[in-house]
Parts: sequence; structure tokens; C-alpha cells
Amino acid sequence: MKLNISCLQMDITFGDPQANFETANRMIMAACLSGTDIIVLPELWTTGYDLQNLPQLANIQEAISFLQEAAVMNDIHIIGGSVANQNGQDIYNSMPILAKDGQLIHTYSKLHLFKLMDEHLYLKDGHDTGLFSLEDRTFAGVICYDIRFPEWIRRHVVEGAEVLFVSAEWPLKRLDHWRALLIARAIENQCFIVACNRSGSDPNNQFAGHSMIIDPWGHVIAEADLGEQILQAEIDLDQVQQVRKTIPIFSDRKPDFY
Repeated sequence: MKLNISCLQMDITFGDPQANFETANRMIMAACLSGTDIIVLPELWTTGYDLQNLPQLANIQEAISFLQEAAVMNDIHIIGGSVANQNGQDIYNSMPILAKDGQLIHTYSKLHLFKLMDEHLYLKDGHDTGLFSLEDRTFAGVICYDIRFPEWIRRHVVEGAEVLFVSAEWPLKRLDHWRALLIARAIENQCFIVACNRSGSDPNNQFAGHSMIIDPWGHVIAEADLGEQILQAEIDLDQVQQVRKTIPIFSDRKPDFY
């Protein structure tokens, strides 16, 4: 099964959802003109890291409605990056997954909050996995800091994920970590990694861009640069099982010892 993937490496406008909806719409339309099956957005793409104002800005339903319309209009699946998701007094950093018929099939809330950017002061951690199914295949979605926890990523792959979608706002000063961690996660899990980072800057950070699509051997199929860009590539899901048969790490695991 082959899929054309498009990562929307947006330059997110800090604290301005309307501007970010306009950017996302423009980039979705451009990606669909080139032909795509799945659109992937970056982390907190509606607001950026305007954490102090999230109680006023958080509106996941507005984002979901926007993505549902885009999915149906363009006949595409959407990995909805992440958006601020308010539930009572709590706000989560949540990734909505939408099928091409507009159905919301899963919402994953970021498990590992990044204290260096004060997430723990404004956000609550999630409790569910990022596993979901599209067209009878199993995928998973995680958010940014999650990739530093290989045991969390491995859980998703052991439970069937063939592609790991990563949405992020990863800083430029740790670009080398971004690349190394993503490639390592692909190699050790023998899965595709589709990682969509943001570009640009906010009042406190310069972001790395360099969205990446990596195959199960750890080969980088496509990589963006620093600027706003649509990164596109085709992946063949059948390659996952081919690689796992060649080096059978999953049958050779000894989880009783871990």
C-alpha cells in the first residue's frame, strides 16, 4: 500500500488563530494540487506557544471543524498536528486525527510535557496511546518531546503501528537531537517516521524546521530546510514487513528481561 504524504511546515503566528487558519488553508490547498493522501500539521499550529493565553485561545472544535471541511473537500486524511484542547479547567495539547470522510477517528493528548518550555505549568498530560487505524492499517501519532521516550514509541509499534506521525515545535538549537532521535526511532522500530516540525520563531524561540520522512531502514526519504515548506514524499507500507523479516528484532525481543 502506497501513500503520498504532505507535511505542512508552517511558520506559526504567535497567539493568532485566524492568521494560522489562513496559512493552513493556503498550504493544504497547495499540497492537494500536487496530489496527496495524508496531510500532517505541526504542534500547536493554531496558537503557537502562547501558553499564558490558552484559556482564551483554546478552541479544538473550531480546529476540528476546519480540518473536517478540508478532509471532505479534498478527499484526504489529516493528522491534525496538535491544538489546545480545554476540558473544564484543564487544557491538553491534543492531536486530532480525521479520515477523509471527515470522521474524527482519534484524539491523542501529549503524554510527556516539556518543562523547559513551561508546558507543565499550563497543560495537563494525556493518558491514552496515539494508536489509530486508517484504511485497515495501524498508525500512531505522538507529539514533540514524546520522541525522547523510546519505551513509549516502542509500545505503539508492538501494538501494530507501521507509521509514526510526529508533530512538533522543536527548537533550532537542538536540531541535531531532532534528526538523531527520529532516525533512531525509525531504525529501532523498523517503521516509517513522518515528522512535521514548524518553521519561524516566537518571542522566546527559533524553531528548527527540518520536517522529515524516514523509511524503516533509517534512510531519510525527504527533509525540509528551515523555512516554511510543504514536504512531500511517497511511502510504501509493504516495506515495513520486508525490513522486519530481514532483521527480525520483534521475534528476537526478550521483554521478560526489560
